[in-house]
Formats: sequence, structure tokens, C-alpha cells
Amino acid sequence: MLTFVTGILSIIGTIFIYMLARKISQKYPGPFTIPVLIGTVMIIALLFVLRIPYDVYAQGANWINHLLGPAVVALAYPLYKQWDMLKRNIVPILSGVVVGAISGVASGLILTKLAHIDQKIALSLTPKNVTTPVAMDIAHTIGGVPALAAVFVMFAGIGGAVMSPYLFKLARIRHFLGKGIGIGCASHAIGIAMAMEHSEEEGAAGTVAMGLSSIVVSIITQPLIWLIY
Repeated sequence: MLTFVTGILSIIGTIFIYMLARKISQKYPGPFTIPVLIGTVMIIALLFVLRIPYDVYAQGANWINHLLGPAVVALAYPLYKQWDMLKRNIVPILSGVVVGAISGVASGLILTKLAHIDQKIALSLTPKNVTTPVAMDIAHTIGGVPALAAVFVMFAGIGGAVMSPYLFKLARIRHFLGKGIGIGCASHAIGIAMAMEHSEEEGAAGTVAMGLSSIVVSIITQPLIWLIY
């Protein structure tokens, strides 16, 4: 009974904090005020101040995780609406995804090797650019820690969403296709949520890039480990 009550309170609290974070984001729009970033910081601060163990909070928060599947399926609707645009740009999308996937995996391996980071942590970091379930499976297969991989995926998602506007401006990337492919390959669903707010075309390109990137990363990760490590 206590577990059930704790779970309900966690869900209500998480939803309330997200709605509050969304209000703040709407009032002060910007890369550092995206709801997922503000909401995550607020939840961490609340757990720390109230001395609530993460395991207790997760009893309810894990129920929300079950909604991620339907939420991802909902991304199919803008794909349906932008199908003609995607077909016209299939070559740049495929080539961009391959380059993005190789860059994401190789950069993680090279940087962790140069920093002499423990190999188990490095292998957990390698699939950081794909969506969480795929990253955890890849980490398990190559000898990393799936739970740690999920944490790195979260950092990559939020980091990409926050930094992408500045990087696009610095690199003078203005076309919706370039932005969508970049955010889909580097920042998965968190970045795509932000891309959807910019334009449906950018969000659709990001959604396709995220799906294809998961496939490409699954194929290239082990060969790149053999090559770099």
C-alpha cells in the first residue's frame, strides 16, 4: 500500500513539475529553459532537499517510463504528413545519418581513449547518441554498463538540445534538413521535441535520422571499437 501511495505521489509531482517547467519555458524561451532540463533540475533539487531516495521516487516515475513507447509511436504522424518531403531528400538523409552515426561513436571512443578513461565506462559512453532502449542493448552487447549508458544518453539528449542552436549558428546551418538530421543523430527524442517546436519538417527529418541512426550505430559500433581500441 505504501509503495502504491508513493508511486501515485511521484507521478503527480513529476507531472506538476513538468507543467511548471513548461510555463517557465514559455515565458522565458531559450536553449537553457527547455522543460526537460528545468524539470530534471527541479526534481533533483526536490529529492535532495526532502532527502527522498531515488529508489522511492522511481517507484512511481517508472510508471511514466511505460508511456515512452506510445510517445515515440506518436512521432509517426508528422512522418506521415511529411512523407513526400522525406522521399525527395532520401539521399542527403541517408548520407547525413551515416556520417552522424560514425562521428558520434568514433568521437566518444577517441576522447575516452585520450583521457585514459576506464574501458567499461568508455564502452557505456559509446552508444550515447541513440535512443535509450537501443543504447542499453548496445552497451550490454559490447561489455558496457546499460544503466550507465542510459545516463549518458540523457546527458547527450539534453546537451544536444541546449547546444544545438549555438552550434547551428556557428556552423551557419540554416536548412531544416541539416538541423533535423543533426539533432536526430546527436540528441535523439529530447532534441527532436525541440525541433518539432521549430518546424514540422525539421522534426520529421530528425525522427527519421534518429531511427536510422539506431540501426547504423548498432552495426558500426563493434568494428569501430576494434579499429580504435
